[in-house]
Formats: sequence, C-alpha cells, structure tokens
Amino acid sequence: MQKTDMKKDGADTIVEKMFKVGAHYGYSKSRRHPSLSSYIYATKNKGDIIDLEKTATMLENALEFLKNLGAKNGVVLFVGTKPEAKIVVKDMAESLSMPYVNERWIGGTLSNFTEIKKRIAELENYRKESLEGGLDKYTKKERVVMAKKMEKLSRYYSGLIGLKKTPDALFIIDARAEHIAATEAKKSDVPVIALMNSDSNIKGINYPIVGNDSGIPSIKFFATTISNAYKMGQNSVLVK
Repeated sequence: MQKTDMKKDGADTIVEKMFKVGAHYGYSKSRRHPSLSSYIYATKNKGDIIDLEKTATMLENALEFLKNLGAKNGVVLFVGTKPEAKIVVKDMAESLSMPYVNERWIGGTLSNFTEIKKRIAELENYRKESLEGGLDKYTKKERVVMAKKMEKLSRYYSGLIGLKKTPDALFIIDARAEHIAATEAKKSDVPVIALMNSDSNIKGINYPIVGNDSGIPSIKFFATTISNAYKMGQNSVLVK
C-alpha cells in the first residue's frame, strides 16, 4: 500500500486542523506524566501546550497502521467510556460496523474472551427470541426477570454484538482512563492506538497520539481521522 507522507502532503494543514479543534491543550503541569515531557511544547498559565508537530508524526504512524488493517478487514474495538467520548465512540464504530465499549470496560473482555462471548451470545439469543415471539413460552414473571437481566447485559455488551473473536486492535480515547483495557490488550498481544493527554503514561502503547482527549471537537477530529484511514485501507483493496 502506498504510504501517505503527511510531512509532504500538508503536515502544516494537519497541524492547523488539530490546533483549530484545541488538540494542543494539555492538562496542568502538575498533572503531567514524566513519560510525556518531551511532547510538551511549552507551559502557559500553568497549563501544558502539546507539541502538535510531534503529534502529527504519531498520527501518521497510527493512520498507516489503520490503513493496513482496513485492507485486511481487521476488527478494531473502539473504547471510550468518559462522557465526552461516549457518543463519538458509538458513532464512529457503527459507521465502520465495528464493536465498541462506551459504558464500562468489563474486566476480562480480552483476557477472558471465551466467557465474554457467552454473555454476548445470551444477549443475541434473547433479542432474537424477542423478535420472533419465542418469549411467549415463559411466564409473565419469568419474562420480567429475563428483561431485567437483559437490560443490564445490553448496557454493557450491546456494542460487542457481532464480535466473534479477539479484536485485531483497540482504539482508545484517554489511555489513563482506560488503563485496564490497555493493560488487557498488551497481555493479549492486541495493538493499541490511543489518544492520550499529558497525564497519561505513553509506555506500553503501540501507537500513541498525544493530544487533547477531553474536548469533544478534538476527540471527534481524531476519531474521524482514524475511521477515515481504515475506510481508505478497505477502499484500496476494492479499487484493485
């Protein structure tokens, strides 16, 4: 696949776009994680300003990985449970027909996927029976109990319906907030692409993208750019 060199193909444009969405806003210097010191351009009014030139390079690496994954139709699990990320994660994942977690990361989602798969199947079967009238065989009391159980399962597993195997990669919004997911991915040899702010630990993340992970415009920009790269990879195969 032909590599897109963002340095030659409008790196300034990418930096400008990131600047416009506030991707350069880090947290206060007191919250800075030592591993990210070299990615900070300056500190203004006690707040860190992220070096977007370095972010552009990191983004380029992540996009190349996503394009290659898209060309192979690999599965990307989108993860973002903080309020600012929930809707973005769901929208981006659904636009790609990919799984997502936007409520709470359930421990064992990767490390004990066999068990997680059983719960997904249980939810799928319940929905199928509900549509086909298969619940009529149960008493009213049994249906009420089942509905309550399925409501809880739906909250945490509805985004995972269709996931039949361990994903090929994770895209995480806020590596610090989703550290359990990142740790599980590392133990399961699943590559992680992560948008992370100045308070995160960059170590152990395969494709880190240092930028504002709290502002909705910034989150939308990175999530959209990531999903577009995946689509570009898919389309490159169709063109051939």
